[in-house]
Amino acid sequence: MSGRPLIGISTYAESGVRWGVWQLDAALLPAGYPRLVRRAGGLAAMLPPDSPEHAEAVVARLDGLVIAGGPDVEPVRYGAEPDPRTGPPARGRDAWELALIAAALERGVPLLGICRGMQLLNVALGGTLIQHVDGHAEVPGVFGRHPVKPVPGTRYADAVPEEASVPTYHHQAVDRLGRGLIPSAYAEDGTVEAVELPAPAWVLGVQWHPEMGDDLRVMRALINAA
Repeated sequence: MSGRPLIGISTYAESGVRWGVWQLDAALLPAGYPRLVRRAGGLAAMLPPDSPEHAEAVVARLDGLVIAGGPDVEPVRYGAEPDPRTGPPARGRDAWELALIAAALERGVPLLGICRGMQLLNVALGGTLIQHVDGHAEVPGVFGRHPVKPVPGTRYADAVPEEASVPTYHHQAVDRLGRGLIPSAYAEDGTVEAVELPAPAWVLGVQWHPEMGDDLRVMRALINAA
């Protein structure tokens, strides 16, 4: 492959979105995601929710895949009853993104999960989630920051070797790790903040939101792998 790699990014699907004179159903993606891909050297393609049976054909056309942040994963996906603080399900998006993850793992397409994307990667591999943690999303609709510490010898530590302050907004976290996943960064309170599959796969999940900051290293690592 020559030129910039094509990176697919999953999106929201929302009803009744307003812009200009319009109020319509829309496929949405915060601009930080494609902006980060472009700044890191890639080309961005939006992947709105679709029938899961199309995921393999979509992933076959990509050089890399990003599963973006968004709503809580439906607890039934990991065999749990919903906590009262868990948000409403996004069943179509869950099914679509799980199919995208499965296709990327099968084809060896480099994969980066961001926030919800990391949690869904864990669920796709048989792991479970903590449905509520305090202190990682303190003001509704406002990103906070906290430090994360890399685990030496991991893919994440290769990209970001030092403790770093990251933009964060989540109230759920990884509980039992999925098959083959290893933790590659922690918050000060012990929350798993990054997971990955060992080489030769390039599969990384981060619990924070790199698209809301200026550090390109995680996305550049994906672009280099792609």
